[in-house]
Amino acid sequence: MPLRVKVSTVVLLVILQGAAVLLFCGWYVQLSGPCRSDPTEGKVHVLLLSSWRSGSSFVGQVFSQHPSVFYLMEPAWHVWTQLRHAGARALRMAVRDLTRSLFQCDLSVMEAYLPQFHNFSLFMWSHSRALCSPPICPLTVRGALSNQTQCYRSCGGKSLQDVQAACASYSHVVLKEVRFFELESLYPLFQDPSLDLRVIHLVRDPRAVLRSREESAPFLAGDNALVLEHKNVAKADVQFQVMQEICRSHQRMLEKAHRQPPPFLKGRYKMVRYEDVARDPLAEVSAMYDFVGLDMTTQLREWIHQLTHGKGKGSVREAFKITSRNATQVSQAWRSTLTHSKVKRVQEVCQGAMSMIGYRPVNSENEQKRLDVDLLVPREPYRFSWLPDKTEGQINKDKTA
Repeated sequence: MPLRVKVSTVVLLVILQGAAVLLFCGWYVQLSGPCRSDPTEGKVHVLLLSSWRSGSSFVGQVFSQHPSVFYLMEPAWHVWTQLRHAGARALRMAVRDLTRSLFQCDLSVMEAYLPQFHNFSLFMWSHSRALCSPPICPLTVRGALSNQTQCYRSCGGKSLQDVQAACASYSHVVLKEVRFFELESLYPLFQDPSLDLRVIHLVRDPRAVLRSREESAPFLAGDNALVLEHKNVAKADVQFQVMQEICRSHQRMLEKAHRQPPPFLKGRYKMVRYEDVARDPLAEVSAMYDFVGLDMTTQLREWIHQLTHGKGKGSVREAFKITSRNATQVSQAWRSTLTHSKVKRVQEVCQGAMSMIGYRPVNSENEQKRLDVDLLVPREPYRFSWLPDKTEGQINKDKTA
């Protein structure tokens, strides 16, 4: 007799089969990581994760100037600007979803956050070499270094569709962002089969951050309000409470990455201290390039050396510009300009993060002023990163050499 099966039964079986696959994938993720397929088009997606005034503009340019990189600077600025009456916590998912779309070169997501009659008004767009080069703009030959001022004058007026097409032509998409405060928000991106995500977590001595934030205070007022969830805070306390939130976020991320991290973080998270970059920029940048699969070029090596071996600390007017400075002097400037009372207070609110990352406190004004006293703990105990598997053998070889 022919076997007769009701349509409703077939539908039920298909639903049960799909549910079983989802349950198995969920179980497998818990044990060994996400059910992944190869990332689309072989792209590498890099999130330069930091906080305001922490050297992220310089490190961002190190990636932006690389000929294989499509770079955008702080795209979540648009989310926080358009939804400024909310707080940082409420905007976490919006920022995360914007980041995912941009990694996939889907620029249509920006329409929700740009003015109705916008004209290529992406935040700090001229800081991106990719937006100053073909196919966007003929100004900078692909592979050459771009000039922000010249780009701003010559390369505006392009559509988001043009930007999207340019993004698709690069092997690496790098986003610099200061508006994430916990790694958990990024977990869905780590497990997204269409992304090959690497996170570089850039940190800086909170005392140096405070000094830089004070110089740039008027430009940070709006962001401060969102970080503090629009709480009514005395003006004299705002910077210290913001610093407390920033330090707490660094500490939470480092704890997640170091203590029982989820399997999908292996080989995809790297903590970098700005002070290490300032002391040995070529070695540190080379290590970051290796981490994300980029090659150092002779041209970039010379440019990085010139940029980090200039004269002086830079002026207040240059706070948001990438100019040639003495990187070591910049990293130590707080010791001669910040009052000891402020230093003591920021050490109190950031004590946990400073201890975990490797910044020694100063106990007197004299100790603060003595530049021969090194306040940076040797890095080895504080390396909260896994390197790609292909380099682990070399590391073990180096240790036994």
